[in-house]
This record gives sequence, C-alpha cells and structure tokens, in this order.
Amino acid sequence: MRHPTPRRTALALFGAALAAAPFLKPPHATASVRAIGLDDPAKKEIAMQLVSSAENSSLDWKAQYPYIEDIGDGRGYTAGIIGFCSGTGDMLDLVELYTDRKPGNVLARYLPALREVDGSDSHDGLDPGFPGDWRRAARDAAFRRAQDDERDRVYFGPAVRRGKADGLRVLGQFAYYDALVMHGDGNDPLSFRNIRKRALRTANPPAWGGDEVSYLDAFLDARVWAMRQEEAHSDTSRVDTAQRVFLRERNLDLDPPLDWKVYGNSYHIG
Repeated sequence: MRHPTPRRTALALFGAALAAAPFLKPPHATASVRAIGLDDPAKKEIAMQLVSSAENSSLDWKAQYPYIEDIGDGRGYTAGIIGFCSGTGDMLDLVELYTDRKPGNVLARYLPALREVDGSDSHDGLDPGFPGDWRRAARDAAFRRAQDDERDRVYFGPAVRRGKADGLRVLGQFAYYDALVMHGDGNDPLSFRNIRKRALRTANPPAWGGDEVSYLDAFLDARVWAMRQEEAHSDTSRVDTAQRVFLRERNLDLDPPLDWKVYGNSYHIG
C-alpha cells in the first residue's frame, strides 16, 4: 500500500546548493563523524528497505520502478522508487533527465504536459497513456538508473551531507533522509529544514557539542509534530515504531538485525 508522500518547494535548489558549497561549521564543530555513513553500500540498501516499508509496505524497493498511481493527495501522479510526483516538479526533473540521456524515449512526449501540471493535481495531457508508458519505461535500465540518480541528487545525497555536517551517524542520516523524502525542503513550515530548525531550539547536534541521542530525540519530536499537521500523516508509526525503536536501542549505526513496525506491519532485516 502506497502512503501519501508530500513534496515541498525548492527541492532541486536545495540539492544544488548542497552540492555547490560545503556547510559552514559552527565555532565548536568537531571532527567526530564516524567514517561509515549511510552512503556505505550496505547501509544504503538498509535505508532503501526502511523507506520502502513505509512507502510501499514492502522491503522490495526495486520492485517500485514501474509503480504509478494518483493517491488522491493533491499532487497528481505519484510514481517510482521514491514517489516522484507530477504536481511537485521532481517527476518533471526525472523525465527531463531521462530524455537528455535517451532522446525520443516513451515519456519524452509528455514533457510539455508535465510542465503544465507542475504545482497542481491535474492530469491534463497525461491521461490516458501516461501510466502505461511509465510502466513501459521502467523496463528500460536507463530509466531505472535515472530514477536512482534523481533520488540520490535530490533526497539521499543532501540528507547524508547534512547529517554528516551535523556530526550524525547512520541512524541520524537516515532520519534526515526519511524526513526529506516525505516533507521535501524549502520555506514551507513543515519542510525538512524547518523541522531541523525546530529541533535545534531544544538540542544541539554533535557537531555543535551536543549529545547525539538527545538531538535525535528532539529531531524526531519535531518530525512527529510536522507529520501531525497533515491529516494524511496522522499515523506516525514510521517514526514511533521504527526510528524511535532504533534510537532507544542506541543502534546509531543501524547494524542488523533490525526489527520494526510501520502502519502495524512487522519487518525484519537480518
């Protein structure tokens, strides 16, 4: 079951800004970040499975490349491995990337329509053929690779870089990634950056001399607050019975075995 995946404004700008310039360190920043991060291949695979358990009720995230439907959240079509949305710009960016790499692909003809519906829930110019053509494109390794690359550029990479800059280990970097996937970034009060700012009111991250567990607890409190502002996210189990579990266990590097629940379903990584 796919659950609503909201996006906020300025996702691409956020990713570009992070790639273009390093984070400024606070006066008391330390070099205590562990060498291993969420970008370690084994940890990244765990991250993909954890997000998929919440987004798709499945650990098989690679089965989601052809996924597409309108889940009625006001963001048009939601599709692919991370819930690219026709109404929030990230689907448009993805199809543009795919078309740059493979002109004349089956989705290229929808680019004018995707530009028109950006910012709305409209299907104008997309129906009836777009869903079928999306699934057809997903058979192409080039399109699957484009999905991977856009996920990393807009969501995964920025979350890991920000987490490392804050001195967070794997769990903290994952908490940032999951929040960025759901809330996007920008000036919206419920965006990732504003969730982080809310957490900073009560705790400092390790790079600022704070205790990592205390900071992550504050960040997850802020995340739950943001989720509860939207009816679609009133079920906060992806935090309460997943990330909180790992935090209570002090499993800051997300070392298996991992056991958690999301929306009442139980999952295990051995």
